Amino acid sequence: MGRSSGAIPTELADHRHQLAEVILAESRRAGLGRGSRLPTERQLAVDLGVTRTSVRRALMVLEAEGRISREVGRGTFLRDEPWPQDGSAGNGAAAGQSGGAELTAEAGPRPAARGGFAPADVMTIRRLVEPPAMRLVVAWATAADFEEIARCLAGSERALSYDEFESWDLALHRAIMAASHSPLLTRLYAVIEEARHGRVWGDLKRRSASRDRQHAYQADHRQLVAALRARDADRAVEAMRGHLARVAGHLFDEPA
Repeated sequence: MGRSSGAIPTELADHRHQLAEVILAESRRAGLGRGSRLPTERQLAVDLGVTRTSVRRALMVLEAEGRISREVGRGTFLRDEPWPQDGSAGNGAAAGQSGGAELTAEAGPRPAARGGFAPADVMTIRRLVEPPAMRLVVAWATAADFEEIARCLAGSERALSYDEFESWDLALHRAIMAASHSPLLTRLYAVIEEARHGRVWGDLKRRSASRDRQHAYQADHRQLVAALRARDADRAVEAMRGHLARVAGHLFDEPA
């Protein structure tokens, strides 16, 4: 990957999700495919004109999404994308064909995030959609699905920072919903995930965050995954319902 031909506006370069898409687009433009090793963090920072901290955060997002693997002593490698990030198959290719790393206020990889969905609306829709979906996951999840769910759960358990935990939390919920094997449901959940990338949601979640609350979410996740593995639909529905009630309580000071 040589120096990018497009300029990245500073305010977007620091957004880890957008920078993650830029890194993938530049990798495709350089002809890198599955199993290819990415440049070092230092080289990516030089090539893209951003800080190493920004690159590190973007790579953290890509690892949580299952789009790269990071191997100690060997480097960072591209993986197959587990499912399209925008609900369609052509997002990455389109990004690579439309100016590489260049991003503008009018065109970017995450338009819904800029739509400013109200956090209360996001939470209401999550509580309507996610608990009932657990019955589909129980019915259709495969061994490979549980492997991906376990990977994300382990990532959240070892997270050392708020941002790292949030990335793995997003990845875990995404992997669980993808295990429903319902294309329409995963497409709908992609919109919910876009909303969770919004600044208003992010600011509210950050203000409500604490180490104790993170530990509570981790306990919820373990309980949920155990119910899914046991193919216990009723227990999985209640576990997801309880988890989302806890999140809403922390965000909006609601009773759990």
